[in-house]
Amino acid sequence: MPGPGQALQDRTHHLPVLLEPCLAHLAVAPGRVFVDGTLGDGGHAEAILERSAPDGRLIAFDRDPDALTIAGERLAPFGDRVAFVHASFADMTEELARLDIASVDGVLLDLGVSSRQIDEPERGFRFGADTADHTPLDMRMDPQAGLAAADLLATYSSPALEQVLREYGEFPGARRLARAITETRRDAPLRTAADLRRVIRAAGIGRGRKHDPATLVFQALRIAVNDEMGALDAGLEAAVDVLAPGGRICVLAYHSLEDRRVKRLFQREEKGCICPPKDPVCACGRKPRLKRLTKRPEGADEVEVRANPRARSARLRAAERLPEAA
Repeated sequence: MPGPGQALQDRTHHLPVLLEPCLAHLAVAPGRVFVDGTLGDGGHAEAILERSAPDGRLIAFDRDPDALTIAGERLAPFGDRVAFVHASFADMTEELARLDIASVDGVLLDLGVSSRQIDEPERGFRFGADTADHTPLDMRMDPQAGLAAADLLATYSSPALEQVLREYGEFPGARRLARAITETRRDAPLRTAADLRRVIRAAGIGRGRKHDPATLVFQALRIAVNDEMGALDAGLEAAVDVLAPGGRICVLAYHSLEDRRVKRLFQREEKGCICPPKDPVCACGRKPRLKRLTKRPEGADEVEVRANPRARSARLRAAERLPEAA
């Protein structure tokens, strides 16, 4: 009988990243309740439901209504064992309360943009030159919510654009590119990926770099459009709050901005006390709430990277919720 990974390979070309390590760290088993905070195409979700049969439950979150539709068809055989929530995982606490779920046994967060979203130029996440003329500057996880990237580029001041590019793109030339964008938009708005690529090229951003500089520019805009760092901070806090004692959290990050936030929260929740080191007695009263299961992030091996190139940059961290201190 094929395992979860083989079943996924037969049904879709979008393979879930680090599937077996995620299932192992989550300790997936029958009778337990899990949250997939980033449903996507449902690869991890399907494996969790298969391994937690016959009575395990899954609450699946996604901001993208297309993801809920596509994954909903895939997961239909599991019936009422899975509940779908059109919301950000940052809203986990409120949404679980609405479903009368007080705590869960595991939370999985697979961060960033999905392969399907990248493969659909009309969503605006794609920056490759081959489709740039037909790719609108959108980048919204939920196409019906918030400002698109084109709106951000049209309205942000030069200093605000510089901050976005510097903080979320982490590349030199942020100021020069921000100025170039604000100067260019005086004559015509930036509407497509091709428009933005022309500005990047004209500004001389990334000359001599090995990788396409548009990679970091589009990353920065996508993070800003979807407030991904704010959602991650809120979602991590919510995940720790809703975990039952012994429950597990697994987070897959794909760049250092995400991974640093996960690392710092896990370290802070493992330490507990936030008093200055020089204080002889703890005054804050904070107790450790997590035990890290991964002191260093885990990555994909060469076999998985060959089968699924997206796994190359994946960093997996996991932790376990400690019992409440008496």
